[in-house]
Amino acid sequence: MSSLTDDIFSQLSGPALQQISQQLGTGQTQTAGAVAAALPLLIGALGRNASQPQGAEALFGALGRDHSGAAGMGLGDILGAVLGGTQSRQTDGLGQLGHIFGGRQQQAVSGLGQTTGLGSDKAQMLLKILAPIVMAYLAKQVFGGGQQQASAPTAGALGDILGQAGRQAQQQGGLGGGLLGAVLDQDGDGDLDFNDMLKAGMGMMGGKR
Repeated sequence: MSSLTDDIFSQLSGPALQQISQQLGTGQTQTAGAVAAALPLLIGALGRNASQPQGAEALFGALGRDHSGAAGMGLGDILGAVLGGTQSRQTDGLGQLGHIFGGRQQQAVSGLGQTTGLGSDKAQMLLKILAPIVMAYLAKQVFGGGQQQASAPTAGALGDILGQAGRQAQQQGGLGGGLLGAVLDQDGDGDLDFNDMLKAGMGMMGGKR
């Protein structure tokens, strides 16, 4: 079964990926790898937030308030609005990152930048581009008749969608799954640190420091 991250990635291939590459100033191969790593990171962090009832309710409310209008739009349209500088809560990638990662935003940015070779500045730019796309996609799943939508839009249904997506990402492994594992704190010390990144991401790059 296609995962949520696979579905988003497939919709961002072709011209959309070329647009992101141009925005970052990177080649399409590197961009594709970075997108494939960033999507599980974003969705996994959202899943962690939604694993608590209050977090699920808050995310569900934000989707309904700021992103339900995107249910009828394609991800390419959302990308165009983000890259075109349209100012709205729907396209405010930086603000969304603050809610998605909370106090771990800088660690997530640094980890993605190190393991993909983008560096922190371009990694943050990529996450700012992808966050509104992920949120719009989730809104479509919950409010717009997406294939993973439950019988009625609820915070619980959203939590189920994100929980399943997070489990799939970790089971699939790879760079994206490894980064997700680091953000979820592999060594259980309550924080994302360099040891987490070594376990999750650096080793997948052939031990490169």
